[in-house]
This record gives sequence, structure tokens and C-alpha cells, in this order.
Amino acid sequence: MTPVRSQPEVGLLLREWRERRRVTQLGLALDAGISARHLSFVETGRSQPGRDMLLRVMGQLEVPFREQNRLLFAAGHAPAYPERPFDDPDLAPVRDALDLILSSHEPYPAVAVDRGWNMVAANAAMLALTEGVEIDPELLEPPINVIRIGLHPRGLAPLFVNLGAWHAHWLKRLESQLMATGDAQLVALIDEVAGFPVPEHEAASEAAGGEMLGPVRMRTPDGRELAFFGMFASFDTPFEVTTSELAIELLFPADRTTAEALHERGQAPS
Repeated sequence: MTPVRSQPEVGLLLREWRERRRVTQLGLALDAGISARHLSFVETGRSQPGRDMLLRVMGQLEVPFREQNRLLFAAGHAPAYPERPFDDPDLAPVRDALDLILSSHEPYPAVAVDRGWNMVAANAAMLALTEGVEIDPELLEPPINVIRIGLHPRGLAPLFVNLGAWHAHWLKRLESQLMATGDAQLVALIDEVAGFPVPEHEAASEAAGGEMLGPVRMRTPDGRELAFFGMFASFDTPFEVTTSELAIELLFPADRTTAEALHERGQAPS
């Protein structure tokens, strides 16, 4: 039997999400089809919310599936969304879809990640970018975090031509993700990334800010400079927690030199 938590905890969690989305009680109540008085009583712990009411409100607030389950549990209700490990047989169609997208994107790099930016899958073109690079073995221990290995000084950071700009970009992106999702798992990653060193000349440009962010520029061990722009994709109709937290980063060549280099790699014997 699911234990019932305290009503104030439920109200506090709900209010946190409403304030995170910058929505008033009245606006949320109107959108969810409930009375503002009832919503106020729930937030202050004076009323116990029903399951349907919570699901309507959380849907309006676009609360992530994982956090919806947490809030339902706090109210003494059963979770609404199942959570399965990525290798679960029921997620075979999801794995097949990822494999199709990743392989079809070659010879361009692509990687699939979970909510904490840990690598779930990658295509051969993405893995080829690390060939010949001396990476600290600790960074390769699973789960491999793509932001950590990308920006760590003993990872791929030395390959970046414009490291300062992209260090600042990813830090802001993580902070925005934390604000939107409330995912405490990101706090440690943000602190870690903020502490990564940036070359002195790059730090000056990073601090200046305000400049348009150009392509990611990397210098490969053989001396070639490659330039990429990215596309971020996620599942539009997820049916459980793990799927809802998956995302794919697709990299495309930003110039002809990069495109030719990637096609040459793709045609080379493995």
C-alpha cells in the first residue's frame, strides 16, 4: 500500500512548480478547470488533492513525468507513469528507434543521452571524433557523461578551438535545464563544469558574453579543424519515465571542409 505523506509537502511541491513556471494561482486554476480557492487550499495543506486534479494541474505546468510520480506519491496516490531500465524488453521499440536515427545520421556524429547527459548510445561517427585523443580513463567509466568528457581538460576540451564560448553556452544550458526541471541531479554537474579551466584568452571572451555563438570548432589530432552546428531532438509522445528523459544530439557539418572530412572517414575501412 502506498504510504500517505503530509498534505503540506504536497502543497509545497505544487507551489514550487507553479512559481517555477511563473503562473498565478488564478491563471493555473482557470487553465486546469478547478477553483482558485481549492488550489489555494491544496498549496497551503488545508485540502488533500485528488489524483485527477493533480494530473490536470501538473499537465498544465508541464511537470516532468518523474516529478509527477513524485508528487502523486507525496499525495498518497499511485504513480501515473511506469519507469523501466533502458534495457527492459518493453523499451525495445525505443532502442530500435534510437539505433535507426543514429545509424541513419552517419557519417555525421550523433549521440543519445539521458536527463543527466549520460551517454545512452552513440553512432560510429561520434566515437570516431575521439580516435587518437588521450582521455583520462576515469572519464570513460560508465556512465559516460558527454558534457563532462567534452569540457574536461583531460577529456575533449583541448580539441576545442572556441572552448570559452562553448563552456559558457553549456553552463547556461544546464542552468536553464535545472530551472525548468528542478532536477537536483544537475546541481553537482553544474558545479563541476563551472570549475573546469578555460584558457586565459578564451576566459576573456567568455566573460564578455553577448556575442553570437558560432559553430563548435574542433581541431582533430591530425591537425584538421572541423566545424559543427547541432540539432536537439526528443520523443514527442513518451509513454514512460525513461523514454521521456531521452534526447538526441545530432551534429551537422558547418562548412564544406568538415563535410568532406566526415565523408572521407565514413568511407574508410573500419
